Amino acid sequence: MADAFTTRILNVASGSTERIVDLTGDCEAFLREVAAGRDGLLNVFIPHATAGVALIETGAGSDDDLLAALHTLLPADDRWQHRHGSPGHGRDHVLPAIVPPHATLPVVNGQLELGTWQSVCLVDTNRDNLQRKVRVTFLASS
Repeated sequence: MADAFTTRILNVASGSTERIVDLTGDCEAFLREVAAGRDGLLNVFIPHATAGVALIETGAGSDDDLLAALHTLLPADDRWQHRHGSPGHGRDHVLPAIVPPHATLPVVNGQLELGTWQSVCLVDTNRDNLQRKVRVTFLASS
């Protein structure tokens, strides 16, 4: 099947502040276009060394809680060996070891199968990158 594997690049403005950006709507729109009611897998990949993908609840404070937890685990100070960019930028390069730059999610009948409060989110603590690319790929089952 020629359309069993479809990929697209999303351009996301993450801005100059630490942010969690909800990508769920973008993922769902992509699947509406390409999945055509099929089952399969959606892979979300951030091709950057300083950002990750998380499945979390948004809008009820969990996104701010995640950023606060990352501040505790990865303080923006001068302890990091990687020192270019904003003060503490070295911690941004450690982030993908904690919040991986990818997620693979089930798709059933062309729809993303998430839990009630789960959202697919870009986690970006790097204030030096204003734009991010996100690769979304649908792999249809045979």
